[in-house]
Amino acid sequence: MQTSREVIDKLMRGGGAERMGVVDYPWDDTVAKWTKEGYPTKEDGQPINPVDHFGFDMCGVGGWFDVMPLRGVSELVEETDEWAVHRNGAGAALKYWKHKSGTPEHIDFRMTSRAIWERDYRPHLLDLDRERVDIKGAAEALAARREQGLWTHYGHLFIWENMRQSMGDVCMYESLLLDPDWIHDYNRVYTDFFKTYFRVLIEEAGKPDGIWVYEDLGYRNGLFCSPEVLERLIFPYYRELVEFFHSYDLPVVFHACGGIEQALPLIVEAGFDGLNPMEVKSGCDALRFAEQYGDKLAFIGGLDARILESGDRERIRREVVALLDGMKARGARYVFASDHSLSTNIAYADFLYALDVYREHMAY
Repeated sequence: MQTSREVIDKLMRGGGAERMGVVDYPWDDTVAKWTKEGYPTKEDGQPINPVDHFGFDMCGVGGWFDVMPLRGVSELVEETDEWAVHRNGAGAALKYWKHKSGTPEHIDFRMTSRAIWERDYRPHLLDLDRERVDIKGAAEALAARREQGLWTHYGHLFIWENMRQSMGDVCMYESLLLDPDWIHDYNRVYTDFFKTYFRVLIEEAGKPDGIWVYEDLGYRNGLFCSPEVLERLIFPYYRELVEFFHSYDLPVVFHACGGIEQALPLIVEAGFDGLNPMEVKSGCDALRFAEQYGDKLAFIGGLDARILESGDRERIRREVVALLDGMKARGARYVFASDHSLSTNIAYADFLYALDVYREHMAY
């Protein structure tokens, strides 16, 4: 029987897996809710890691180094019992919920021009600062998860998400059109930055089995900007980063929420090896994607999370079987997962049931 690491490696590299893989991402507050529904905890009362409890095949073991120009900065601007506003090391003030998951609200940004970028932030990104990256933690996590036979990966956001949390949506979208030279310079600096720190991580902490790049290019109604703008200003740097990882023989998964179908040709051309999560409510369809790009990509996700939220066992079984059998019929390399992270609207028992159905149908 193939280990998790062997299964995912074969799925990422072109076939030969005995079964489909499985992974998912419950929110922290979802797991906290599930502990009241029977989810197991450790002796100290903390929940068992979902990777261990559910038997997922993939596990993140590092990355996530500090990418802010001013390292380690998190200035508390305002606070209530429910939320807190922090200003990060790129000068952006973001509002975070304290007691539930969710994306932060954009409040205020200081990086509003190329001149400010060049004066206050750019210089801090040019030289290696080893305090930004946790070599020891990544090495220990990699060794532990590899001992378990899991497919390990490093991960991070990249230039798109980094721009959003640095200059804000309004300034970013205006600059994509009005100051593309600034966008190119920003992306050039950060692409070199990411390659530098990933090189240190890979060569000193150890080489994982793959990489995840997290860039939400879309929303419910489609892409945030045109494919032409993405092709001109964003994807050249994606291609460069993917080529960098491929030079270490590392497959790369691209995570992009929202309606990203128009960007699929660019994603394939950039050389990504896997795609996640294929959000159904934003118009994505894993079966259609598999028909179009099954020879180019492995697919991770695509099960409408609202099906799990429904609590309807007959519907859960029907939809899970249809997705799994449909991917097999198309010869797709597939890892079973929801099309979004698992919210508090999903019952613990219903998610367990979906996994039982997956295991009944997971064999190729």
